Amino acid sequence: MAKYREIIEAKETLKLPERASIKEIKSSYRRLLRYWHPDKCNDNKDKCNKMTKKIIEAYKIIISYCEQYKYSFEEDEVKKYLSEEEWWFERFGDDPLWGNKKPK
Repeated sequence: MAKYREIIEAKETLKLPERASIKEIKSSYRRLLRYWHPDKCNDNKDKCNKMTKKIIEAYKIIISYCEQYKYSFEEDEVKKYLSEEEWWFERFGDDPLWGNKKPK
């Protein structure tokens, strides 16, 4: 459970939601570093340095976890992440009334 607690604390440090993509993780990391970086931070420099180190460490923990995560390529799992257009095509395909192709 110590590893789980470490990951949760890192998630909270990076202000991540319960589910986040790699893109969201990197975006949050960059946004927080821009705010807390000692060269740009308007707060106490010591506090800025500590927060920068904490953010970097949290990012390393999250990325390490993500690199070890096993992704599922099962059909049901992949279908959970279809775009709206892909979802629509899955259901209606080339149907002239409901599908993507317009009647001639």
